[in-house]
Amino acid sequence: MNIRVATIHDLANIEKLAREIWPGTYGQILSPDQIEYMLQLFYSQTSLEKQMLQEHHQFLLVEWEEQPVGFADYSLYAPGVYKLHKIYVHASMQGKGLGKALICYVINKVKGHTLRLNVNRYNKARYFYEKLGFVITSQEDIDIGNGYYMNDYVMEITPAP
Repeated sequence: MNIRVATIHDLANIEKLAREIWPGTYGQILSPDQIEYMLQLFYSQTSLEKQMLQEHHQFLLVEWEEQPVGFADYSLYAPGVYKLHKIYVHASMQGKGLGKALICYVINKVKGHTLRLNVNRYNKARYFYEKLGFVITSQEDIDIGNGYYMNDYVMEITPAP
């Protein structure tokens, strides 16, 4: 396993991974139309480039046998608070500790600051985050347009410095 900082040249792989991962992750929670809408909204090359270059998101790739199998994305959100915007590992690679390794990588980078994330209220990943020490601090319904909402828990962890 290798975790590395992604570059602009990796964004096509991130989009490809998202398109492979999302239907399995959200297929029981969201409609196919909403999944496609959200993939276009958040994972098109234009959107990913904007996140990386204008919004200063730090993208990470996790590789297995030199192949990208997952990714994460975080950035400074507010003074003292970082946000983990995305973390996904291909279903075929889950259970190997890759997701935990990605989160530990980010936690190590933001030590002494709060790390916040949103997780769909019906996504079983919530329990994964709780095992790692994240706690639910609130819930929110985010209007993402086209009549769609993200119904999320907000979770946080504050690692020691």
